[in-house]
Amino acid sequence: MSFQDKSLQCSDCGQEFIFTAGEQEFYSSRGLQNEPKRCPQCRRARKAQRSGSGGDNYTSRY
Repeated sequence: MSFQDKSLQCSDCGQEFIFTAGEQEFYSSRGLQNEPKRCPQCRRARKAQRSGSGGDNYTSRY
């Protein structure tokens, strides 16, 4: 399968970003079928926000 760079629009900030052929190949090799919705900067920010909120979403009630 031949991959080519693709221009996408970030769902968070609205900026265009390039989904490179290498990234597409990586996604495909992992069985991922959806294109990213967020640019790399927004992905990093979202990941930092999630990890900074105490890790996972499970809390102990005992």
